[in-house]
Amino acid sequence: MSGPLDGLRVLDIATIVAAPFAATLLADYGAEVLKIEMPGQGDGVRFFPPFKDGKPLWWKAVNRNKKFATLDLRTPDGLALFKRLLPKFDVLIENFRPGTLDRWGLTREVLWSIQPRLVILRATAFGQDGPYRDKPGFARIFEAMGGLTYITGESDGEPMHPGYPIGDSIGGLFGAVGVLAALWKRARDPNATGEEIDLALTEAVFRLLDVLPIEFDQLGVVRNRIGNGNGYSAPAAVYRTRDDRWVTLAGSTNALFAANCRAIGRLDLVDDPRFSNNARRVEHSKELNAIFSAWCDARNLDEVLAAFASEQGTLVPIYSIDQIAADPQSQAREMITRVSDRDFGSVAMSNVVPKFSVDSAQLRHSAGDVGQDNREVYQGWLGLSDIELERLGRDKVI
Repeated sequence: MSGPLDGLRVLDIATIVAAPFAATLLADYGAEVLKIEMPGQGDGVRFFPPFKDGKPLWWKAVNRNKKFATLDLRTPDGLALFKRLLPKFDVLIENFRPGTLDRWGLTREVLWSIQPRLVILRATAFGQDGPYRDKPGFARIFEAMGGLTYITGESDGEPMHPGYPIGDSIGGLFGAVGVLAALWKRARDPNATGEEIDLALTEAVFRLLDVLPIEFDQLGVVRNRIGNGNGYSAPAAVYRTRDDRWVTLAGSTNALFAANCRAIGRLDLVDDPRFSNNARRVEHSKELNAIFSAWCDARNLDEVLAAFASEQGTLVPIYSIDQIAADPQSQAREMITRVSDRDFGSVAMSNVVPKFSVDSAQLRHSAGDVGQDNREVYQGWLGLSDIELERLGRDKVI
C-alpha cells in the first residue's frame, strides 16, 4: 500500500459506476477498499462492453485497486457478517435507493452504534429527500436533468450527450471530495462523530455549470447550444485541416489573440476595432472563426501545429486515444501506465491524478473476480472456519 490515504479503510457496497468510482479514487490514493457484491454474478458493470476473451475490460478499470468479497445483506447471516466487518472500516459507500439499508436493518443509528466515527456516503440520482428521491438514476439522467445535455450540441441540432457517461464520473469525483472533507474533521478531532453525506448525482453535474444560475437570475438568459463555439472567448472553435484532422483553438486575452494572429500571418486583425478586446471578439466570433477555419483548411496538420507553436499560440490537436498514447508529453508524465491483471498479465490504464511528491500514489492491480478475496476477508479478518465458509457459500450468503 502507498499513497496519502494509506491506512484508510473503505467499504464499497455500491454498484455500476458513479459511487464505485468514488471508492476507486480513494483506492488510487492509497486507501484499502473492499468491494462487496451480491453472490453469483456480482456488479452489473461486469456485463458492460467492451470484452476480451469474455472478460469485461471496463470493469477492470473502474474498480481497480480493490479487494473483492461477496455478501447478501438481505439474509440474517449476511447482515450479521456485515455488522462484524463494519468496525474495521472508516468509510461506507452505498448507492441504493433511499431507505433501502434502513429496511435491511442498517439505519444510520445502527451503523453509528457499530462504528461511531463512520463516514457514510450515500449516492443517488436526486438525493435522500424531495419528490424525486425514489427515482432511479443513470448518467444520462444526471446529464439531462443537470443541464449539461441541453447546452451540448449544434445550435440548430438536438441536445447531445457525451459519448461516455461523464455524469457518473462527475458524481464519483464529488463523492470522493465529500468523503475527504468529512475525514478532515475526524483527522483534527479524535472525538469527532461520524458523518452522513447525501450526494445527488444530478446536482453534481449541475454544480459544474457555474454560470447558468447567475446568468438566468440576473439576465434572464437561458443558455443554449452553440456547437463547438465558445460563449466567452473568440476566436474559439474546432477547425478541420487539409489532411482531414481536427484542431481546436481558444485564448481570451489580447496577448494570446495577437499570438494566434501572428501564427496565421494576420497581425492586421489585432488593430481591427471589431477585435480590440475579448468582449468585441465574442460579438464578432463568426467572422473570426471563418478566418481561422479557412486558414487551417488550406494546410496539413503538421504545418498548422508548427505555425502556432512558433508563435506560442493556443491551438492544439484533438486527440484520439492512440494519439494520447503516442504523445511525448503523455509519455513523459506516464498518463497511461501498466498494471498487473489476473487474466492478461498486465493492462494499460490511466494513471493516478494528481501526482503526490512525498506520499506517492500508484496503481497496484486491475479489478478482480467475483468474491476472489472471500477467504482473506472472512477467514483472515473475521476468523471463520472452512466449514463456516462452505456453509455460507452453499446458502448463497457469500
